[in-house]
Amino acid sequence: MENQSTHKMIKEFSAKFDPSKKNTVIILAAGHGKRIKSRTSKMLHKIWEVPTVERVYNACSEGLSDVNTVIVVGIKAEDVVRTIGKQNSTIFAYQEVQNGTGHAVQVALESLGTDNYDGNVFILPGDMGLLDEDTISGFRKDFEESKSDMMVLTGLYEGDAQENYYGRIIRVKETDINGNPSGKDFGKVIEIKENKDIHALNEDEEYKLKYNDRTYSFTKNELISINEFNSGVFAFKFKPLFEQINKIDSNNVQGEIYVTDLISIFNSAGLSVDAVSPKKQYVIMGFNDKTVLKEMNSIYRKLIYEKIKNIVEVEDPDDFYLHENVVKQIIKMDNEGTPLDIMIRKGSYIGGDVDINYNLEIGRNVKLTGSVKFGKNIVVMDGVNMSTFEGQKIVVGNGTQIYPGNFIKGNVELGENVKVETRVFLTGSTNDPLKIGNNVVLKGNSYIFGSEIGKNVLIEHSVVKRKKIVSGKSFENPVVVRYVFPEAEGSENLKILD
Repeated sequence: MENQSTHKMIKEFSAKFDPSKKNTVIILAAGHGKRIKSRTSKMLHKIWEVPTVERVYNACSEGLSDVNTVIVVGIKAEDVVRTIGKQNSTIFAYQEVQNGTGHAVQVALESLGTDNYDGNVFILPGDMGLLDEDTISGFRKDFEESKSDMMVLTGLYEGDAQENYYGRIIRVKETDINGNPSGKDFGKVIEIKENKDIHALNEDEEYKLKYNDRTYSFTKNELISINEFNSGVFAFKFKPLFEQINKIDSNNVQGEIYVTDLISIFNSAGLSVDAVSPKKQYVIMGFNDKTVLKEMNSIYRKLIYEKIKNIVEVEDPDDFYLHENVVKQIIKMDNEGTPLDIMIRKGSYIGGDVDINYNLEIGRNVKLTGSVKFGKNIVVMDGVNMSTFEGQKIVVGNGTQIYPGNFIKGNVELGENVKVETRVFLTGSTNDPLKIGNNVVLKGNSYIFGSEIGKNVLIEHSVVKRKKIVSGKSFENPVVVRYVFPEAEGSENLKILD
């Protein structure tokens, strides 16, 4: 039943392949990741609050024009499909049994429903959450300019070779086993050898490879010491990929079909293979455990901080969260010449639907989620929590001060120069919004829901539900509401303990 449900969902969410589009991306998102030790799909673990597979999808959508996307799903397939959603030119392909990356590509190509396509195919892992549009765009340009049939995006490993678990890029040496110079073949990519397969070799065994009818020999230690590794990102011309993909076998330690084996297959078929490295090495990071995931999050935080560090003040560069939409607002206002005078203190979290303004101070451990719109000259002190549900909005007027430890949730509008002192809970719903006028002071263990509060009002130690409070004459002479509580409900069920 589960497979039937998954197949039905994939059909519902998938678009049709458009052969007129020049580029097709295949994102491999079928694995779960045993070492991540989580019930959540590896592909849905987040980098800066966005699932990694969504980040890869966005990077490809923004970095490539005229593109089809195929997302190969498997374990937790329905969760991944829901995360991406129904999108134009996006197809989901179901890999029911995970039999390696090569098998995943076979499944993806079958989902296209055609062998008559004359475009580029890019293959990427779904856990590469630091990938950006510039890297994808640059990789496409390098591939097209190389005129090659296949290209690999490679990384350079800087740590201990024994701890390098990536597949090694094996290139043509300067001389073959007979001492003859390799000439123009020098540096060409012969194959990618997986780390486990290298370590399975005997210590005294020579590993021999042929390239252009010449044989090259490598010791086990030589292979281990290679620091250029496979990132898992590939580019192909469609036709040779389609013709060669089913020639991959599973003759390796894990008994799986590796897409990396296409390098030697392409070379044997007289097709050209090339490799390039990105300008920024961190973009090709993937993760298998929580430690690396945390490191990737830290890198992304530093990238965000670098964008805003000379525009706003961030109290602790290692402990804050600003959604990228908020970062764009900050940069836009700065480009318009607006001095922002914004302070973001340690531990604050500002979500994507928050509209900021100048002269804004966000205190420590403030959490702003949902639709929140700030006026000017606002102070939100430590520990305030402001959140909304879909279709609701919190509006904060100019000059308002929100003191530590308050909660503001739902449909709430605060006028100008409002003071929300400690231990106040303000909430409104879609049907019962809360509207608070100018020059209002709220304090002392108060709960206010779905009401209309006039101007120049002081509310203290009260519970106000669905009420209208008239305006006072002035700020110095306000209407005072104190010790007001609604009639108790359910008191007949209370018993005094002996």
